[in-house]
Amino acid sequence: AHVEYETDLRHYAHVDCPGHADYVKNMITGAAQMDGAILVVSGADGPMPQTKEHILLAKQVGVPAIVVFLNKADQVDDEELLELVELEIQETLTTYEYPGDEIPIITGSALLALESLTQENIDSSNKWIQKIYDLMDIVDEYIPLPKRDTEKPFLMAIENVVSITGRGTVATGRVERGMIEVGQTVELVGLKTTRET
Repeated sequence: AHVEYETDLRHYAHVDCPGHADYVKNMITGAAQMDGAILVVSGADGPMPQTKEHILLAKQVGVPAIVVFLNKADQVDDEELLELVELEIQETLTTYEYPGDEIPIITGSALLALESLTQENIDSSNKWIQKIYDLMDIVDEYIPLPKRDTEKPFLMAIENVVSITGRGTVATGRVERGMIEVGQTVELVGLKTTRET
């Protein structure tokens, strides 16, 4: 799933990369575009085999920074168990050459935050909702702003082309360098003849 949202400091385009083996291809495609990642680990179950796969793939495709959300904290009564899960996550991150001891870990429950969310308490008056706000504050602080080369000519790698009713054909991808403005002409370069649009 692709979702966009904002904090007070940044605009985020969020790509969900589930742990199921069928989604590894999607994870690779998504991770190759990431400036950072939120690694979600169950506090009740600890790191699963796919957790290690995700960390390895993130490292291999160059995801520079990771923040951990230790989910399902409401299902764990023993605080020491959560601490053991945190240690295991830190060790796993260190194994794959991430700074495990420095990576922030936020503990919460996404489900209880979602179930608690109403128009009246969207301001984080609920402790589970506050944990999500805390997570995004840490993401804002810990994951560095990506350096964008805006001085060079515009270059965007096309990731996908979709048809949208009422809009026509829409290309999506990542701007590698440069900038573009509404109404500006660009060249489409590919396997066929280069053309302007």
